[in-house]
Amino acid sequence: MNSSPSQTLNKMSVASLDDFVFGSAPKPVVCGRGVEIGMGQVIPEINFTLPPVDINAATWPGIREQYLEMIQGVCQRAVELEVPALLVEFETLPPMTVRPQWGAEITRILADTLHRYHDKYGLKNALRLTPNDTRDHERPPRMRHGPYWDGMLELFNLAADAGADMLAIESTAGKEISDTALMEADLRSLVFALGVLASRDMEFLWKEIVSICRRNSIVPSGDTACGFANTAMTLAEQRMVPRVFAAVVRVATVPRSLIAYEVGAVGPSKDCAYEGPYLKAIAGVPISMEGRTAACAHLSPIGNIAQAVCDCWSNESVQNVRLLSASAPVVSLEQLAYDCRLMNTATASSPQDARRLRDWLTESDAARDPQAFVLRPDVVLRISRVIIEESTPFRRTRRAVFAALDEIVKAHRLGELRLSHQEVGWLEKLRRQADALPESEEALLGEMLAANNPPKFLPAEYGLPM
Repeated sequence: MNSSPSQTLNKMSVASLDDFVFGSAPKPVVCGRGVEIGMGQVIPEINFTLPPVDINAATWPGIREQYLEMIQGVCQRAVELEVPALLVEFETLPPMTVRPQWGAEITRILADTLHRYHDKYGLKNALRLTPNDTRDHERPPRMRHGPYWDGMLELFNLAADAGADMLAIESTAGKEISDTALMEADLRSLVFALGVLASRDMEFLWKEIVSICRRNSIVPSGDTACGFANTAMTLAEQRMVPRVFAAVVRVATVPRSLIAYEVGAVGPSKDCAYEGPYLKAIAGVPISMEGRTAACAHLSPIGNIAQAVCDCWSNESVQNVRLLSASAPVVSLEQLAYDCRLMNTATASSPQDARRLRDWLTESDAARDPQAFVLRPDVVLRISRVIIEESTPFRRTRRAVFAALDEIVKAHRLGELRLSHQEVGWLEKLRRQADALPESEEALLGEMLAANNPPKFLPAEYGLPM
């Protein structure tokens, strides 16, 4: 009953801390109009969205105009700032996936503008299309059937003709279990959601995406555990769950996100996938990351360390509102451009200077919060080696929990990580929960199936027995 992806990544792609730096990845990606990712330079990835608006047929012409305004503004500023290349991400809003033609229309507006700026100004650029996962709009969600899945599939298939250079998604399978598990700091249910449900869906979903991308000669980039680990991070910022729990959740999402690359995704990973450093270390793919420049979208305790080994540097998303200097998307692009310029200057100076900047970015955050600590490059490499010792997603998820707890406990004992008395108490509670986790997937699955009444998840939608 174990679920194993097509190709298990069981060797480290990055073996040495000296080789684990921003801008360089073992398996770089070339896409779009001359964009090279992971080949020595960090490039900005800009994402923008609408201010609050009802999306319907009556407002649609104005929505099209807003996207045209946003893409023209960021492209013009990118030219003025002489960015080495520009990656634009379009994350659809739910109505644009439910009605796939709308998503394709906006994609075409963005793509046409990017082509125009490349032809006129030589701006190297690429467009990433990220349809949102609408399957959880009904509960319990149907992951492999129904109108929401059909709409996503249609938009995937429209992507290339609409001008997208790569596909991504923020998939949400397992959230019907994890949402409650996060609020209750319930490791058992969380491991089931990530290691059993989400992992099965990742293989199903990404085989579809990779197949579509290969047929249409576009890049299958990556996924993100945003709906799990970033939810935990947000709850921790609001003091609704322990920070040590959010840190463990972050590491526990790694095996689930890794599956996309085991079935054919090539990167760059999604910006909001803060598990990205682990994916780079194991799979060797370039990664997009976000941190302090994503404060326009959400607050976090990892604003600098998230930049330490990035290959694209992103803002998460920003609404199209006017600020004192310019529109918010243009302002956000400028912030990203200057951050990338600094990293690229360090790289051009010397490998030692690049590592020095990486280490400063790391040290400024790592000791202040366990969520930052588990992104420390040396910690990432150690935990990654432990994770890949296991061969199934469930076993890897379970092992990730133990590895994260071990690293956090050790760091606190050595004075490398500051934790409050309450957080230390939670470490002990989480360790007891981890020790009680079943060693076999079958045991946990049987337990969760027996308790699934009334049904919170539909077993058949994950290829499981009823």
